[in-house]
Amino acid sequence: MINLVSIENVAKAFGERILFDNISFGINEGQKIGFVAKNGTGKTSLLEIITKVHEPDSGQVVYRKGLKVASLPQEPVFQKGLTIEEAIFAGDNEILKAIDEYEQALQNPDDADLYQKAFDKMDQLQAWDFETQYKQILSKLKLDDLSRKVEMLSGGQKKRLALANVLLSKPELIFLDEPTNHLDLEMIEWLEEYFAKEKITLFMVTHDRYFLENVCNEIVELDQGNMYSYKGNYAYYLEKKEQRLAQEQTELVKAKHLFKKELDWMRRQPKARTTKSKSRIDDFFEIKEKAHKRREDHQVTLEINMERMGSKIIELHKITKSYGDLKIVDKMEYVFNRGERIGIIGKNGTGKSSFLNLLTGKELPDSGKVIVGETIKIGYYTQSGIVIKPGQKVIEVIKEFGEYIPLKKGRQISAGQLLERFLFDKKKQYDFVEKLSGGERKRLFLCTVLIQNPNFLILDEPTNDLDIVTLNVLEEFLLDFPGCLLVVSHDRYFMDKIVDHLFVFRGNAVIEDFPGNYSDYRTYENSPAPKVDKVIEVAKPKQDKGGWKKDNASALSFNEQKEFSKLEREIKKLEFQKKEIEAIFLKGELDSEELIKKSERLEEIVAQLEEKEMRWMELGEKKES
Repeated sequence: MINLVSIENVAKAFGERILFDNISFGINEGQKIGFVAKNGTGKTSLLEIITKVHEPDSGQVVYRKGLKVASLPQEPVFQKGLTIEEAIFAGDNEILKAIDEYEQALQNPDDADLYQKAFDKMDQLQAWDFETQYKQILSKLKLDDLSRKVEMLSGGQKKRLALANVLLSKPELIFLDEPTNHLDLEMIEWLEEYFAKEKITLFMVTHDRYFLENVCNEIVELDQGNMYSYKGNYAYYLEKKEQRLAQEQTELVKAKHLFKKELDWMRRQPKARTTKSKSRIDDFFEIKEKAHKRREDHQVTLEINMERMGSKIIELHKITKSYGDLKIVDKMEYVFNRGERIGIIGKNGTGKSSFLNLLTGKELPDSGKVIVGETIKIGYYTQSGIVIKPGQKVIEVIKEFGEYIPLKKGRQISAGQLLERFLFDKKKQYDFVEKLSGGERKRLFLCTVLIQNPNFLILDEPTNDLDIVTLNVLEEFLLDFPGCLLVVSHDRYFMDKIVDHLFVFRGNAVIEDFPGNYSDYRTYENSPAPKVDKVIEVAKPKQDKGGWKKDNASALSFNEQKEFSKLEREIKKLEFQKKEIEAIFLKGELDSEELIKKSERLEEIVAQLEEKEMRWMELGEKKES
């Protein structure tokens, strides 16, 4: 295996705070490495040292001579005044240089050697179809207007343009810092497939666990200043890390027993010490250090005493919203029920964030009404993040929003304890906010939303810039959260874990209600079985000339409207499960025992479908009467 980069005895500290010391590992040809660490523990610093943005305090990073490297930074910078297409051609790209040399050779027809050399280089780099390649990649990344000026692009579009430049430069080694941020799910899945099939070496920082699972063949983890390597994908890493932690715990227990034994011996020792006893004393201090080592992991197991929810949650009555020719929603109706956990997915620009702003009153619909129940307390985590006041400390920020979250049985979790759960130790809580990393600020913003104890929680891309450890903490918190949850995220793993149905934004105000999580949805979309009509048509009261009226225009009571809405989702979910089992039968891969189990399950589903469809039709007839 050819070594491309060697990281040798690298160390970095900020004042008295040591991030890591004596770190050594290598990047070899063909490796696709995912780099995992908590925010604020030196992940970005180590990546910047490896990519030679900064120098280590000691040690060195050695690249193989002539290695072609490309990097995707968090915030790429482009030359001003360029269009998207010009930005592609302004990049440091060997293929572009070959094209330029070939065009110059064409202008000197008398120099046959120059022409042949340029022609051969074009062949060698497969540069003949470069225009097709870059247009295809830009199209996949939704950068279709090649004449658009770079300074007119959003931060996300600039990131995607930088990613296009990286892919087109055909490097031997790519460094990627959060490559899936600002990509919609379709783009992420395309990039995932691209990296999985390309013979390229990757070293990436990403919190996207499915991306790590499907692309990487090795995970390296920076944990409490030490580097651990796992030769496998993300699932393998989780398994082996658990084994490592269990082993460390066993050693810790042994060390404690030995420490007690040695402590008794130390107390019995006379003041005059022999060489033998001095050696044992030295060992004692080493054992003491091991015995007092503590892991800093936190687990969330909360019983939140959430504010009472009335019967009315949030109701959408024929809401319509457009921005010029761009339609976001069109006469949409929906009645939210208690405990709903909805994920929102869709391509960038289909109106997901605008929809959340309509729900929270940040924007008003062009027509229709959003009615929020009197008992509903909304917590809204936005992408804009937290506003930093100079000189403010972490604990002061959160206490502005609340002192504690009430728990059941009269208990409570204080602002400081919530911060600890989200990985701000007591020392960190008294740091100035301006010293925090981007991920730590996002974590703090989350805490300010949660400390207000909302009963309807809305999260817009909460996983951006959060490390995997924090994501696990957030997921555990949300699994304990008893209220309604509405979340926009491109993190498929996160969505699978915490939501039970989806709003799929198709664009042009088409919004579909899918009865399952993201993996269910992908299975359904890729299934050859015929699809049912999934467009949301929930609780549609009739409208008279006087505008919308709640009960006068409909024969259904409020509770019947909610039941009608719930039945539609349940019927769709059962239809999905029925199609899924039928698709398994078509493959013909089941043994007799599995066949019997699946057949019995299918019978149950069909019976439930018939029952629910009868009730749905009954309510539907009453509704139209």
